[in-house]
Amino acid sequence: MPLQASLAWNMPLSVSNSAVYTPSGRAASVLSEAAAALTAEAASELTAEEAEKEMEQLRKVFTIVRLVDANRIQCLASGKPSSKIDCSCYCFWGKNKPCENCISAIAFRDKAEKTKLEFLDSVLYQVFSKYVEIDGVPYVIEMLKTLDVDTLIDKSESDKLVNQIFGLDDRIYRDVLTGAYNRRYYEEELKTSVNIQGVAMIDLDDFKIYNDTFAHSAGDAVLKTVVKQIRSCVRSTDSIVRYGGDEFLLLIPGIDEDTFVKKLREIRERVFAADVPGYSTIHLSVSVGGLFCNNEMLEKVVEKADRLMYQAKNQKNTVVTEKGIVDANGNTDLLKKEKVRQQILVVDDSEMNREILSDMLGNDFRILEAENGEECLQLLDQYGTGISAILLDIVMPKMDGFEVLNVMERKHLIEDIPVIMISSEDSDVYVRRAYELGVSDYISRPFDAKVVYQRVFNTIKLYAKQRRLSTLIGDQIYEKEKNNRMMITILSHIVEFRNGESGMHVLHINRLTEKILECLVQKTDRYHLSYSDRYLITTASALHDIGKIGIDDKILNKPGKLTKDKFEIIKTHTLIGARMLEDMEVYKNEPLVKMAYQICRWHHERYDGKGYPDGLKGDDIPISAQVVALADVYDALVSDRVYKKAYSHEKAIQMILNGECGAFNPILLECLLDIQDRIKRKVKGSTQENNPLKKKEKSAELKEFENAKEDFMDSVFKNMEKEYTDLGNPENADFSSGGGQSQNADE
Repeated sequence: MPLQASLAWNMPLSVSNSAVYTPSGRAASVLSEAAAALTAEAASELTAEEAEKEMEQLRKVFTIVRLVDANRIQCLASGKPSSKIDCSCYCFWGKNKPCENCISAIAFRDKAEKTKLEFLDSVLYQVFSKYVEIDGVPYVIEMLKTLDVDTLIDKSESDKLVNQIFGLDDRIYRDVLTGAYNRRYYEEELKTSVNIQGVAMIDLDDFKIYNDTFAHSAGDAVLKTVVKQIRSCVRSTDSIVRYGGDEFLLLIPGIDEDTFVKKLREIRERVFAADVPGYSTIHLSVSVGGLFCNNEMLEKVVEKADRLMYQAKNQKNTVVTEKGIVDANGNTDLLKKEKVRQQILVVDDSEMNREILSDMLGNDFRILEAENGEECLQLLDQYGTGISAILLDIVMPKMDGFEVLNVMERKHLIEDIPVIMISSEDSDVYVRRAYELGVSDYISRPFDAKVVYQRVFNTIKLYAKQRRLSTLIGDQIYEKEKNNRMMITILSHIVEFRNGESGMHVLHINRLTEKILECLVQKTDRYHLSYSDRYLITTASALHDIGKIGIDDKILNKPGKLTKDKFEIIKTHTLIGARMLEDMEVYKNEPLVKMAYQICRWHHERYDGKGYPDGLKGDDIPISAQVVALADVYDALVSDRVYKKAYSHEKAIQMILNGECGAFNPILLECLLDIQDRIKRKVKGSTQENNPLKKKEKSAELKEFENAKEDFMDSVFKNMEKEYTDLGNPENADFSSGGGQSQNADE
């Protein structure tokens, strides 16, 4: 279609008209000169005659020139049509509503000049909007210039532009959990770079113990806290890279060596003093290896920093540079540099035995000594996994070797620090019990120096390989779990998107479920919920309303109260969701799918038996469904919906406790009260009234998934239509329009 035919108006050029459209295919001079001329001319007030002459010149350069008055601009900015004013100038772009980022409205508001790129079919335009005053009346002049896409920008620069516009670099190169750069960013963008900068490898001490003792949610909180503390010590232009599971690479360009060492010490001190939200018993520390890079390839420097970091781990909560160990006052102990070796803890009440073992191993290892079990545990608290192996006697005063092993097993230390029993007690009973408690080896006196050395060396080497393998597998599992969570989140966001909700409901349910479960297991062991159970419930909670994909969106998004018949249709989403999961023949026996089935079917049941669809009562309702039900109700109350405004946190809690939303398990209500201060802070920061993101047409969260959703929805709807041809009315099972038409009275 020619441009002239696509215009909404075809008026003569006149300032008295509220809009002027005068297309011209001529380009008499350079675009930048015209823009500069416009800025110069329009900076002062124009008369109507001057404005007409100016626009006549502009039409020689720009493809389209329009003059838009204040009334139409305000109409465009509000997005509300007026019966008195024709606002539909956007029909030029083939649209039936104003642009999301109308730069004319922005230019008018800011009394400034704005520019953007806009597509009309396959033609790319550059659009200028400039605020002017003509005879004292405010206007905006719009100028549109056709751009040649083929010669617009070089290929390399084009990639940068696309990445910047769509934030691809940020999404590809950012660690989802911590916000730091990820390993891919290092491999693709940093690895071969050459610069003058400070380079540090920062390793979190005892991270595996936090995960094993407090579950992965604690590990996530620890990682976020560490990155937060590192950020507080560096500039926004410095780079933090999550190099491994619990290892971070820090790059600080433009800094001298002395200041760099001070920064590393500051990071160590801040991390050590930091509190982990929700885990007051966790005490953090990091081991830091740092050196100054002077125009050397980063890959080689990182290898050196990594070796220094492993030396620092021998003492834990330590900074090691090329010059040695940095103490609390910032001084570097040059002598200790050569002495930084793997540490072995010898625990024996006999001083002579300790001396013999020290002589055997002292040339290659740093020896720590303890004369009883209590001293052993104190040194473990001090050095943690900085101890490479423990040589442990059995019979000792105060606390014997078996008691030490019990404590190490309870704290999960035995999994990371190998223990070799060295004792004159060689009866089968002692040896068997030692191995049952997790020792790696058992050496009987009298000692053979070569045998002891080789068995200690082999054990340390074996554990080092095991740790590397565990880290590798852990990273792979994390990536797999992250991808699974992402796909579940995309699917659940599709449901929320159709339901007219903010897109954050699923995330809120996930977090609330996790917090309630954490509190529940601390209150009672009645439900026997392991970490794996809690993880499955939290993950499956995202699918609680998946059945709504089979409900007509006209019913889902109807404002106001539903009729009884419509509400009965809404209630079927529990059965639709359960049936969808039950029909997954290949996966229906998987733990996650079973948990999701429970939640989908029964998250609207109530403790007094007055819920739906099956009227279950009390603990006949699976605890997974009970927890998600409470989380769902709370978030629904404090969020805007098409049929109501959000309630305050206090009002929501009062309504739940008063039974206005149905009956809930008394223990879960106690949990809700216990965590209410924590969730109240979240509500204040995320309600639609207080969150500026809600003022946009879509939240940033939804935009992030938008492309994936569109592709994913097409395949989901096609597969569902195929799967549900046995509903009885297959010709009406149109899920692309909500699927509500396929629901019959029997269902």
